[in-house]
Formats: sequence, structure tokens, C-alpha cells
Amino acid sequence: MASLDTTAPPHVTTEKPPKSVQQQYKGSWGPALDAALRMFLFATAMVAVIIMAASKQTKLISLFPGFAIPLEAKFTQSPAFIYAIAALSVACLYSIITGVLSVFALMKPGGSWTKLQFHFVILDALLLGIVAAATGAAGGVAYIGLKGNSHTNWNKVCDQFSSFCSHLAGSIVLSLVSSITLLLLVWLSIYVLSKKLTRG
Repeated sequence: MASLDTTAPPHVTTEKPPKSVQQQYKGSWGPALDAALRMFLFATAMVAVIIMAASKQTKLISLFPGFAIPLEAKFTQSPAFIYAIAALSVACLYSIITGVLSVFALMKPGGSWTKLQFHFVILDALLLGIVAAATGAAGGVAYIGLKGNSHTNWNKVCDQFSSFCSHLAGSIVLSLVSSITLLLLVWLSIYVLSKKLTRG
């Protein structure tokens, strides 16, 4: 009579192995869009800094026939423009650092990218306030240079320094685009974090 095999079968594990962060975000547009926006932020902020730094024009102003004096217009003559240069320079450096951290965290297993999003949303919002304030300050000064102010007897200067004002206008528009990009980054981080919370 054959003996019965009483050996217990090996334990079969039915649990699925934990997904790596690459598998979790496979097909997700969130990380790719975050990296793209940070690259775009770097590009717009850098170009805005270069254009404003190059906004220098010297012109001969005639006081009376036969006598003229050279007058120079440059961004260092206004604290608002200096603040804009500083804020945009910080935005350039910040976009490089956060972009690199975002890519490395995405490649690292353990969901580090989601953890970084929590810090990014705070820092993005802080930088958004700085860049937006700098854009508004520079835009206000540039508007006075374009239109003047009759109530305070501030004369317009853009009719004399057209090249200088054109550089300023281009830089301020790009600074506004940088502000909008930071706003989109804040919205993206909030959206990603909210989806993570709803999934548990």
C-alpha cells in the first residue's frame, strides 16, 4: 500500500510586488509636464534677464541749437528693473535645481517624486509671488516711461529712448510669461497631490 505524502505544499505568495516609481507613473503626463514647464521657465526667465541687461541706449539731447549733451538710459537707473533682474535670475537658478531634482526623483524608486511635489508647491508659490511682484513693479515704471504722468510732472522718455523701451517691453512680457508658468506649476503640483490623496 502506497504511503500518503503528507508534505505540505510550498507557500504560494499571491501578493504583487510593489511597483517602482517608474511603473507608477508609466503613461502619466504629470512628471513629463512638470519637467517641460521647468525647462520653459528657465528659457523665458533667462531670455528676459538677457534682454533687460542689454537695454542700454545713449542719445544726444539738444538743449538749444548747436549744443547737445549725451544722455544714457539703462536698467540700473531704476530699482524696479534691478529687482526684476534679481527675481528672474533667482527663477533661472531655481528652475535648474528643481528640474534636476525632479528628474532624479522620478528615476529613484520609492515615490520620491510625489514627496518632492509637496515641497515644490510651496517653493513655486513663493517664487511666483516674487516674480509677479517684480513684473508688476517693472511694468509700472515702464508705463510711466511710455506715457508719463501729468499729475506729478513726470515726462515720458520712450519717445527719446525707443530702443531702450523696446528692450524693456520684451523683457517684461517674458517675465509675465514666467509668472504664468510658475502659476501652472503650482496648479500642476496641487492636482498631482490631490490625485495621490484620493487614491490613498
